[in-house]
Amino acid sequence: MWLMCDTEVFNAYRHRWWDMSQRRRTFISSVGTATAIGLAGCLGGDGGDGGDTDSDGGDGGDGDSGPAARIGMVYATGGLGDGSFNDQAQTGAIRSADELNIEYDESQPEAVQDFSSLQQQYAQSSNPDYDLVCCIGFLQADALTETASQYPEQDFMIVDSVVEADNVGSYVFGEHQGSFLIGLMAAKLTSQDFSAGNGSTQADSASVGFVGGVEGDLIGRFEAGYKAGVKYAEEDVDVQTAYVGDFNDPSGGQEAALSMYESGADIVYHAAGNTGTGVFRAAQEAERFAVGVDRDQSVTKSDFSDVILASMVKRVDNAVYTSVESVVNDNFEGGAVNTLGLEQNGVEAVYGQQLGSEIPQDIKDQVSEVRQSIIDGDISVPTDPNNA
Repeated sequence: MWLMCDTEVFNAYRHRWWDMSQRRRTFISSVGTATAIGLAGCLGGDGGDGGDTDSDGGDGGDGDSGPAARIGMVYATGGLGDGSFNDQAQTGAIRSADELNIEYDESQPEAVQDFSSLQQQYAQSSNPDYDLVCCIGFLQADALTETASQYPEQDFMIVDSVVEADNVGSYVFGEHQGSFLIGLMAAKLTSQDFSAGNGSTQADSASVGFVGGVEGDLIGRFEAGYKAGVKYAEEDVDVQTAYVGDFNDPSGGQEAALSMYESGADIVYHAAGNTGTGVFRAAQEAERFAVGVDRDQSVTKSDFSDVILASMVKRVDNAVYTSVESVVNDNFEGGAVNTLGLEQNGVEAVYGQQLGSEIPQDIKDQVSEVRQSIIDGDISVPTDPNNA
């Protein structure tokens, strides 16, 4: 189905997320706070009755109140509150805490240079001892390659990159596949008169845009799939592209998107983390449309729901949860590469909460058909934007 379960998952955990994010988080936000790693972090598992915090396990159990595992989370630059990539990863940690009785601590790096120190602080900690360190984002790969070799007894997982080490589980996604569906939808809408919410298409042009965060192979897969989907649907639609060079620069995202709207683009799709917030602002200013990424951003960025047509959801939460579950069940596979595409529900295109019902049914039907064709192998989606 086109509309998958991301919204359900978000709604199930958003109240839990707000409560924990306000009251129960410990951050290591800079590399100069090694002692902070010993502080209590986010507590998971409420003993089944939602109220037990006693050290003797006052739920009438066997007295063992220790967590099933303790996890360290090193987020991508851009931080929590992005309504996108990092928040999706945190949803996986919260779900793990709720369902697997684990505890976790969190770190928000301010810059790429912080990754190594934060990874190592978790790895070398003995009080508490971390069973798994989750490294969120491809920019952590270089640091993790070194850290994993220095701490061979520590288990790690990484999202969006492959680190070849016996103590690292790698999780990669089919971003190009989900983006293909977004491109198809965008091409069909820009080729007709369409209005909904605060946006509309321009009858005298057929143009769409793509705004990326940091240029590289990963975001290139988003771009490649998007461009290929556009061309598959409508060969004559123009695709404008720009990279801001940062995942946490809303002003840069707004500037890039405004330039595209002024040049005739009706719809701009971003793969840029918190930079994408600026794309949404530009869409409202220009009275055009935008497409979100990683989560259903018509929900997580609801102030912009009147211009967000859809989001290319990436189930980073599932990657985090699966890796934590494997540690809890004592079957963590270091060295394994786990690929989550359309077939595995690792990526999906999700209609916006406000505007989705306005999108013509014939376009939705085409999207559903193409989705199945990709899963069946009848359509091969490129990963290189130069080949799209």
